[in-house]
Amino acid sequence: MYLFLVQHGIPKSEKEDPARPLSEKGKVEVEAVGKALARLNLKIYQIFHSGKLRAIQTAEILEKYLKPEKGKVESEGLNPLDDISLWIQKIEKMDVSVMLVGHLPHLARLASMLLIGNPDKEVINFRQGAVICLEKKDLKWGISWIITPEIAGSFVS
Repeated sequence: MYLFLVQHGIPKSEKEDPARPLSEKGKVEVEAVGKALARLNLKIYQIFHSGKLRAIQTAEILEKYLKPEKGKVESEGLNPLDDISLWIQKIEKMDVSVMLVGHLPHLARLASMLLIGNPDKEVINFRQGAVICLEKKDLKWGISWIITPEIAGSFVS
């Protein structure tokens, strides 16, 4: 099973737009990541995202390229300060590969809990618009790969 963790793309500042949609740079970067991921022929069952506009827009772009079997859906428990226990419980019951599009510090805490059992020790430097692929083997989680917008842009034209 794979778990893909995505911090939303770069948003506009709150001063520029209080709804904080993706900036033009954020859209371009997430598009590049989506194109790169499409070349990997990933099999994703569903994309879950928070209700914040920047996460919704990021999930929409990725859905366009990845074509998950069950599409994308807004889900509780993916906001910046949400308790990670909800997703820990959901993930433990899953046997399909899914993508979570959310925010920091939530995603960093979730990844740390899965990888080392301690949500307070940061083990991944998240980057807006990047995708972290975690893989579960023999009941243990490990980092399989990370694709940042910079890496995606270097091999996608």
